[in-house]
Amino acid sequence: MSSLLFSASYNMLIPELPAYLTAMGGAKYIGFIISLFTLTAGLSRPFSGKLTDTIGRLPVMIFGTIVCVLCGMLYPMANTVLGFLLLRLFHGFSTGFKPTATSAYVADITPAKSWGAAIGMQSLFYSTGMAIGPAVGSFIKMNYTYEVLFYASSICAFMSMLVILNMKETLQPKQKFKWALLRINRNEIIATEVLPAAFVVLLVYSSFGVILTLIPDWTAYLGIANKGMFFIVFTASSLLVRFVAGKASDYYGRKIVIIIGLVVLVIAMLLLGLATSVMLFISGAILYGIAMGVLSPSLNAWTIDMSLKHARGKAVATMYIALEAGIGLGALFSGWYYQSKIDNIPEVMYSIGGIAFIALGYMLLKHRK
Repeated sequence: MSSLLFSASYNMLIPELPAYLTAMGGAKYIGFIISLFTLTAGLSRPFSGKLTDTIGRLPVMIFGTIVCVLCGMLYPMANTVLGFLLLRLFHGFSTGFKPTATSAYVADITPAKSWGAAIGMQSLFYSTGMAIGPAVGSFIKMNYTYEVLFYASSICAFMSMLVILNMKETLQPKQKFKWALLRINRNEIIATEVLPAAFVVLLVYSSFGVILTLIPDWTAYLGIANKGMFFIVFTASSLLVRFVAGKASDYYGRKIVIIIGLVVLVIAMLLLGLATSVMLFISGAILYGIAMGVLSPSLNAWTIDMSLKHARGKAVATMYIALEAGIGLGALFSGWYYQSKIDNIPEVMYSIGGIAFIALGYMLLKHRK
């Protein structure tokens, strides 16, 4: 429930932020909406991973939700392009901390043989927030104001924090926080044992950066009023397969399930590039949801499989560094190439389909070995 509310809190802003920034005169900075957010999320991962393994899972989760609460209250005051972009930079700390500790917490309370199913269940709720958030956010903007939307985001994050306060800490023994813990050594940044999974995550999530950046304008171009429609369809189809995919990866193995997800992802990106009608657009959204529903829990579980028990937070943080880098690079590339020219969107989609194909080739080699 905490994951659902946290996810909804920041995702409800996504469909409306491009238009909000454009109204302030910052149309050429649309690509920075996601890339700045993911930049601080990625940079904060080594810190959140270390703190998760030292002071506990819950304090790190709480810090991430507090950032969302504060940002929702501050957005109405950020009425310049620079102020808005700086706030997006700060907002990224939320996902830099909360999901890292959440994944470690789920692994703590679940038997190793069921990690795929458990992470599938947790990511199912997180993805539900990703579906509900944009839909609710667009509804609020259509009927009220940006200020109401921002405050609703803050309230949602606060509710997520209330859920965490009723959970029990799983890390034992744990340390008290001290500033010295924020000193990160070179060997504390990356868990090298999980680099194969991190590489695939990097390539896979570049597509999500493109989706977050371009889909709102692609939706409007096709005449769909609610800019959250893609996210509703994509997440609904994702929910149908996440729990099953997690169990399948427990039974058949991570690699074969990841390969299947990558095949579907390549097809989905090609279809979205061809989506000049609502029907093709919705079909692409369905396939993209299936692909990410298969890949997300399987890649998470594969990461935990390869992690060291005493450094599980660092392993999860490494995966999320790759995830944020993928989203940020995808958003930056798509924003740079798009330049508010609708005809450029299909070319971006085809390019990301090619990147997904590279990931597929890598996994086929790994599976063969």
